[in-house]
Amino acid sequence: MALKAEPLAKAMGVSRGSFYWHFADVAAFHAALLDYWREVAAERVIASLETEGRSEDALRRLIRTAFDARLATEAAIRGWAMHEPLARKAMDAIDRRRVSYIAGLLAKAGLPLAQARARARILYWAFVGFALSDQPLARQQQQDAITELIRITVPQDRRQPRKV
Repeated sequence: MALKAEPLAKAMGVSRGSFYWHFADVAAFHAALLDYWREVAAERVIASLETEGRSEDALRRLIRTAFDARLATEAAIRGWAMHEPLARKAMDAIDRRRVSYIAGLLAKAGLPLAQARARARILYWAFVGFALSDQPLARQQQQDAITELIRITVPQDRRQPRKV
């Protein structure tokens, strides 16, 4: 990942001095980039899901959205985190936040907490694998996989049918 001042400034069509006008140094740029990624890739997604009425609905929406997205930034940051401690720390924090949120949705949907946490990890592992995969599926295959993932991970409605 080319995150050095000179190539970034050139790619943005600005001078190196202009780059430093906005950021004290490259480390400050890195920190701002990772903060922005956290905001966009975790906090805004969670805030959007919180508008859903039921946890099962929010979880289904999350899975459909996450597994239907273009994840080039996700993959790039995960690659960067393999050799950059600041990126690794940010990625680990975002991973914890996401898994915790998913576990909370699963618990609200009726799973015991230990099972909710385990299922959240499994869902997240699937997401990370998907994000890092370089073998895209045909659209219908991808939709079939998403449907099956929802079927095996999202608790079914546990309410008793009403007697008429």
